[in-house]
Amino acid sequence: MDITVVARNAEIHPNFREYVEEKVSKITQFYPRAQRVDVELTHERNPRQADTAERIELTVYGKGPVIRAEAKSADRYAAVDIAAGKLYERLRRLRDRAKDHRRHLDVPDGADLPVELPEVAPEVEVLEEATLRSAGDLKVGEAREEQLGDSPVIVRQKVHEAEPMTLSEALYQMELVGHPFFLFIDSETKQPCVIYHRHGWTYGVLRLNTTVS
Repeated sequence: MDITVVARNAEIHPNFREYVEEKVSKITQFYPRAQRVDVELTHERNPRQADTAERIELTVYGKGPVIRAEAKSADRYAAVDIAAGKLYERLRRLRDRAKDHRRHLDVPDGADLPVELPEVAPEVEVLEEATLRSAGDLKVGEAREEQLGDSPVIVRQKVHEAEPMTLSEALYQMELVGHPFFLFIDSETKQPCVIYHRHGWTYGVLRLNTTVS
């Protein structure tokens, strides 16, 4: 299993890399089909966010769904521990689900599902004439950050591969990546859709009235 460790606004010290690799190497115990783990460390330079200055994002790729977890802390080692704990729990549920053939592709019981609410960005004035470059030149898995005109807004674009799936599959995928929303193509209607968490154990689905060839 390949392990890639990258950093934004920070340096990766050998001791930290060794700690991360030791942590994520246990993934194969829960997910033998894992082929690659991407670890991204982001350091927030704003002193007002010192308590959550270190952000760790773990993404597992393999012969199956993509599984993701993230965490923030004042200490990067602590952030790794928290993110790894979330990831192991999601992998455990994935393994248990695979063993239960009677519930194949069924909506999972979310009784113990930790829902992470999206962070609310501060209001900013965005220039109407500001434009962004097209993402047509980005490769799958490639990301690009770009400032929106003269405003303080930074937009990050990333291209993902997407296979059509059912609503139940999309809900399950959303659980595995730990997002409060999930973008997918409905395999029945071919519509681009977003499923999102509303409140409690209720979810909403937004659909675009178009067709995908």
